[in-house]
Amino acid sequence: MYMATTSEKNKKIESASTSNKREVSNGVNADIYSKEGKKVGSLTLPENVFGVRWNDALMHQVVVSMQANARRNVAHTKNRGDVRGGGRKPWRQKGTGRARHGSIRSPIWKGGGVTHGPRNEEVFAKAIPQKMRAKALFVALSRKLSDGEILFVDSFGFAAPKTVEAKRAIMNLATVSGFEKLAMKKKNAALVAFADSSEAARKSFQNMGNVECMSVRNLNPLSVLGHTYLIIENPEAAIKTLESRASKNSKLKTQN
Repeated sequence: MYMATTSEKNKKIESASTSNKREVSNGVNADIYSKEGKKVGSLTLPENVFGVRWNDALMHQVVVSMQANARRNVAHTKNRGDVRGGGRKPWRQKGTGRARHGSIRSPIWKGGGVTHGPRNEEVFAKAIPQKMRAKALFVALSRKLSDGEILFVDSFGFAAPKTVEAKRAIMNLATVSGFEKLAMKKKNAALVAFADSSEAARKSFQNMGNVECMSVRNLNPLSVLGHTYLIIENPEAAIKTLESRASKNSKLKTQN
């Protein structure tokens, strides 16, 4: 009876692991579309921003820390020391026939304190190194690009804030192959990233419940992964901003 050797088993495992790896776009050309959904050009994407390999451990640490830092610890209950009143003993210790008590704010009394209830003193914030946050952003952008969920738009060019114009632009972009869900999803459909501070465009999109607006310099892994699509306006300027962040991250690595 033939039995596979250890080396043959290792080769099978290596071939299976390589076949399951996701392909990452390294320096590929991306198409640029107009707000009417028509192709108007192309550009080459930098590898250090859109060609970073996926890292499960890194993304988990960064996303969990960002969610913890955004957590608002609102729930708070009063214990017997926080409830007003109850400083006097309700009745004397002996001779009344009733159970002994020292305060009407005891947790077993109506109107008393709460035992082991939630308190807002607990701190959930977690610190994460700056270079880890920066790399996690590039990992998220690379995954979005490899999944075909990033759309580059030359300019929305809204002269004045108009929600109707913004909805029309989203419907036009939904005609691009692979972005059909833009017209169907009612929540977290797209994150629109602006390279410049376009007040008219931002106000045009802010009334749409399924679209969120953000500046490119404020992009973070949680926002990128929290939306189905990422729409980047003015991609040339946006990529310059992202490349500057990548260069700063590389400088931090050399310093450390």
